[in-house]
Amino acid sequence: MLKNLYKLLLKAYGSVGKWWPGTSEEIIVTAVLTQNTNWKNVERAIENIYKNKTKEKLLEYLYELPVDYLAELIKPAGFYNLKARRLKNLLSFLKEYDFDLSKIKRLENLREKLLKINGIGKETADSILLYALEIPVFVVDAYTKRLLKRMYGINLSDYDSVQNLFYENYPKDVKLFQELHGLIVEHSKAVCRKNPICSECKISDNCKKSI
Repeated sequence: MLKNLYKLLLKAYGSVGKWWPGTSEEIIVTAVLTQNTNWKNVERAIENIYKNKTKEKLLEYLYELPVDYLAELIKPAGFYNLKARRLKNLLSFLKEYDFDLSKIKRLENLREKLLKINGIGKETADSILLYALEIPVFVVDAYTKRLLKRMYGINLSDYDSVQNLFYENYPKDVKLFQELHGLIVEHSKAVCRKNPICSECKISDNCKKSI
């Protein structure tokens, strides 16, 4: 059952730790940039930003940039005009709290506040909460939904329903949620792809699709 998923994946792939790379400030930025693209494109966009910038005060720097220039810098991430506006919306919210992440982390109803920002959906908000601010929320993505359907025959499309399923089966723990989400992504990229490679799957004995 779902309670065993973490142990199965950990045994198959080993520890991936926090999984999402970068500083808290970088994670906030890449959480927006990774929408509808792959990680290599996000890395290229970040490299563009750092060609003329050190890693100090990244959020303040991007906030001050004209949106058109920001769009050019993040062009490799795709949908760059849209993402530049979304990033600016998020940065404007963070500016209200002087980009002080320790202060922002302590805000009441922070998730709801993030979701009110134009362009910030549940997956992006939860990625920021879990990986950048280390608040114990579980990130749901397309990989998670696909794995649940194939492995357990659980066919849920609603984000909150999937998230609540993990809350019912696991303690709310930052490190556990970071690693479990990372393991699901790694497994999905390795074998549980759109066209799965079940013959190479290390946990196929526990998968309804493979039985």
